Amino acid sequence: MDYSAGKVTGKVTCGDLPLLISSFIDTFIDFTVSDLFFPPPLSQDLNPVPSLSKSSYPSPERLVAIGDLHGDLQKSKLAFRLAGLIDTSDRWIGGSTTVVQIGDVLDRGDDEIKILYFLDKLKLEAAKAGGTIFTMNGNHETMNVESDFRFVTKGGLDEFKNWAYWYSIGNEMKSLCDGLPKPKDIFHGIPSSFANVKQDCHDGIRARIAALRPKGPIASRFLSKNFTVLVVGESVFVHGGLMPNHVTYGFDKINEEVRDWLIGLKEKVSPEIHRSSNSLVWLRKFSHEAADKCDCSTLEHVLATIPGARRMIMGHTIQVKGINTACNDQAIRIDVGMSKGCIDGFPEVLEIERNSGLKVLTSNPLFQNRDDRTHAESASKERFGFLIPEHSPKPIQVEA
Repeated sequence: MDYSAGKVTGKVTCGDLPLLISSFIDTFIDFTVSDLFFPPPLSQDLNPVPSLSKSSYPSPERLVAIGDLHGDLQKSKLAFRLAGLIDTSDRWIGGSTTVVQIGDVLDRGDDEIKILYFLDKLKLEAAKAGGTIFTMNGNHETMNVESDFRFVTKGGLDEFKNWAYWYSIGNEMKSLCDGLPKPKDIFHGIPSSFANVKQDCHDGIRARIAALRPKGPIASRFLSKNFTVLVVGESVFVHGGLMPNHVTYGFDKINEEVRDWLIGLKEKVSPEIHRSSNSLVWLRKFSHEAADKCDCSTLEHVLATIPGARRMIMGHTIQVKGINTACNDQAIRIDVGMSKGCIDGFPEVLEIERNSGLKVLTSNPLFQNRDDRTHAESASKERFGFLIPEHSPKPIQVEA
């Protein structure tokens, strides 16, 4: 009997009934809290989740980078649709495309859990079609793991409260089956009330702590599969930025330590990885919107110590002018504040095709209806201006 690929193989007997019941309950809970039907299980030779023990991957034919989503499911889907990755029914049509979502799914919006499920579903569908989706942790993921809920919305608390209700119902159903281990109370050790918190928020906060604390169901299932730093071809992806000490420490080690922390195998992670102002998820030295205020010399040094690296792609700091570059195109900033909880920006994604440079795909109407190529190039210069050097042979193209 084999359950490793999410399906039963071989002859099913009465003794298998508890596991089948557990699988049915889990599927029912997933659908109830996410409104999603997941695709059929993958064969064992297809793994939708790239291993965190490997932080560097070869350059694909097509690479798409998507910035901070912050709880806005509608804008998240628009970004994927803009890149031709999903159809109008939200099914993967991106073929063998590789996608990197740069982190900050949590906070500022009401659909955080739904986005996590949405990305998980697309990982399965993409893997089946030969594509890959990498997801990453941002500072808002690590903040929530440590119960820092400063940027949570009331709708976000309600979503986690709803999740906890159904998850607890599922555990009660499993506890009735003699062939299954008794589930642990997800609220174990969490206070029933909190000082200086509105009465109607207590249950949502308890649910959020239960879900996102180390070893919590949401942290373990979703966040633990996220990268903290990732290299794909010539591009280094990180939510905030990298300093020389991070390169010396080792990317594989960073990813594994954060994962072990999230699944409860490690008590804490170095502040230089996830908490200090110079950590990977908080750094802003290369993302200031004024290019002349970026620490380009440090960035150049960091990239020079990473074999084959040509550019660093970051989120974290909202770029009100949209996706842009700095430091002679070595810093690519892709957080456009698209969430309604941020600046309600126009969805944009970065596309990198082998041998054809960088391209911004945008929903901004300013860059639509540009049949005349001269007008398109003029609009691109007007928009990016000082951020793209005049001598650059391949400025970022802007396409609607």
